[in-house]
Amino acid sequence: MIHLVQTATLLVFPALVILGGVCDLVSFRIPNWISLGLLAGFVAAVAAGVASGAAPAGLGLNLAAGAGALAAGAAMFALRWIGGGDAKLFAAGALWLGWPALTTFLLVTCLAGGALAVALLGLRSASLRPLVLSGPAWFARLGEPDESVPYGVAITIGALAAFPTCALMQALQPF
Repeated sequence: MIHLVQTATLLVFPALVILGGVCDLVSFRIPNWISLGLLAGFVAAVAAGVASGAAPAGLGLNLAAGAGALAAGAAMFALRWIGGGDAKLFAAGALWLGWPALTTFLLVTCLAGGALAVALLGLRSASLRPLVLSGPAWFARLGEPDESVPYGVAITIGALAAFPTCALMQALQPF
């Protein structure tokens, strides 16, 4: 039974991170309940680890990573580089991932963000604009020249790339 609880708890992270990325892609918004769900899922995952005797080592590093990411995200939000939902998703992802997976998270998120920016520049070019406008409304909005970048997509890619190596995942892995 404990393995079932551990597995279910570990599914919270990828499910909510993917949902956050998809929401950002189609609406340029990440609902607050996704970040709050990630926070609650983290507490549940730690509790499941404690209950099974496999609590992750370095829990303080997870908390520090989350707090540092929240501060960095708040600064980027204040500078209008990212949206508030992006900052909260970034912080919740860092909380789950902790150290040393944080390095992978940051690197892959930056690379995915660059690739996303290049792709959006292409979509927003004059040659592709007519094709983009013939697609669904959310896709046409991605092609708007003055529209922002749904950076939650890059955060999602970075989080999913780092998740298999995070201490919490290793501690709760039922197999």
